[in-house]
Amino acid sequence: MAFRAGLRPLTSARPDGGAGTVAASSFGLGCAPIGNLFTPVAEGDAEATVGRALERGVRFFDTAPHYGEGVSELRLGRALADVDRDTVVIATKVGRVIVDADGAPVPTGGTGGPGGTTVGDLSRDGVLRSLEGSLARLGTDRVDVVYLHDPADVDEALRGALPALLELRDQGVVRAVGVGMGRNAPVARLVRESAGALDVVMPAGRVTLIDRTALDDLLPAARERGVGVIAAGVYNSGVLADPVAAPFFDYHPASPEQVDRALRMAAACDAAGATLAAAAARWPLRVPGVEAVVVGARTPAEVDVFADAADVSVPEHLWAELDAIAAPNMQLRAL
Repeated sequence: MAFRAGLRPLTSARPDGGAGTVAASSFGLGCAPIGNLFTPVAEGDAEATVGRALERGVRFFDTAPHYGEGVSELRLGRALADVDRDTVVIATKVGRVIVDADGAPVPTGGTGGPGGTTVGDLSRDGVLRSLEGSLARLGTDRVDVVYLHDPADVDEALRGALPALLELRDQGVVRAVGVGMGRNAPVARLVRESAGALDVVMPAGRVTLIDRTALDDLLPAARERGVGVIAAGVYNSGVLADPVAAPFFDYHPASPEQVDRALRMAAACDAAGATLAAAAARWPLRVPGVEAVVVGARTPAEVDVFADAADVSVPEHLWAELDAIAAPNMQLRAL
């Protein structure tokens, strides 16, 4: 599948005149890493990472104020400054506002600085202030997709944040409204109770080779209501990228069972002439209802990993082997 029309660039032509690839149509760059997630990233490296994504045909970029307390948005905006705005899609998030080390809100367009953080705010005013800051950091007058970011209180989100986002969509400041979260139940509830207001949801780490729990409730709910699905966190924080060098699941040490499954999957991929990272990036696109995948990268080389994976032919028997290695209650099934 591929990004639906509302999530595609307004102008689809690529600068190099190329016809596009799976990477261009179905993969987006997750920009949390260039916001110094876990490891500091130099300014030049961040710009080179975005530049490499553009070279590989990627035109969808996902960021948030929470990523580096504004640093990710600022860097993405700088990297895209000379790119025709209509040829790229920018997604960011609301629901958290940036504060400095003293807990004071940062000036519009500012970053948290040393000791800064973000705090939850699902109020209408909080949403408007958050997006105003994002637009300033990104250097744009509109955002294509805005997600509610890990809404801790669904009732408050329905009462304050979501109506504010719908106003912004009506005004043309945003093109699509969604929810991004690593927990299925709150997102499924928002899908059901938002009266058709949501355009897209982004489950993080819940549509992966070893965690398919979004298939139980969230994806059926989204499909019933015509809500698009973009899969994120497809490496589950590392175990599906490299279970030896990065045995982490949801930012914590993976369990022995998770590591064992990932190692067996890696062995199956190797025997089939593929890589676990490539299979992990591609697998969500096999799930009914999933339209696209967002993959985080902090270097041009990491961009190449998922961009290369997008166009590699994966033998059908490998998918069957990977499904067999997955836990019995996590088999891929029709929705």
